[in-house]
Amino acid sequence: MKLLDKKEKIWLLDEEDFSFPSLKQMNNDLVAIGGDFHPQRLINAYENGLFPWFIDDYGYINWYSPNKRMVLKLENMRVSKSLRKSITNKGFVVKSNTNFLEVIKNCSSIKRKHEDNTWISDEFIYAYTQLHDLEIANSVEVYLDNELVGGLYGLVIGNIFCGESMFAKVTDASKVAFYHLCQWAKENEIELIDCQVYNDHLASLGATEISRVEYFKILGIN
Repeated sequence: MKLLDKKEKIWLLDEEDFSFPSLKQMNNDLVAIGGDFHPQRLINAYENGLFPWFIDDYGYINWYSPNKRMVLKLENMRVSKSLRKSITNKGFVVKSNTNFLEVIKNCSSIKRKHEDNTWISDEFIYAYTQLHDLEIANSVEVYLDNELVGGLYGLVIGNIFCGESMFAKVTDASKVAFYHLCQWAKENEIELIDCQVYNDHLASLGATEISRVEYFKILGIN
């Protein structure tokens, strides 16, 4: 690992070394580039407060640790009247870890209002499917009339669920998946849902921003 930009503190990762910069070695949201999608590197990244966002035009993976981290504390989950009706009356069937590959493929292909394009390339799909096979990455699937209409996926790191992406083909399907994720998290002593960066969809469900320093304290990193 070597420092590429001293002022901005952007690091180039070593192909043979799976370590990441410490909190003191970080400045902006973009912390490092390079490396690969080896499962241990991915696990190390999340354990150290980073996540891969996209592959740039030069073929480098870009690793982020936002100064403002979007998170949901489970007690702050908001369930509107309309969402509660969707949960109970729309006929959704919710499952977990039964169709991980289709969930991540849908997250890759469905465009969202706040995004111009998707960062979920074939490399991402392969890498996170490997993590699923290792029982580290998990998915929640929402079905309607036997069709997959919504879902989400992410990783369990300690007592944090690190959410990666979600999708919906019908109204409220991703919110229903998120609601069931929170119920599962409460039952399994998960303290926090990491939502990574701000968006209105997650804010409407009760997610808020905390500082990178506060997030690292939750991770147990000084």
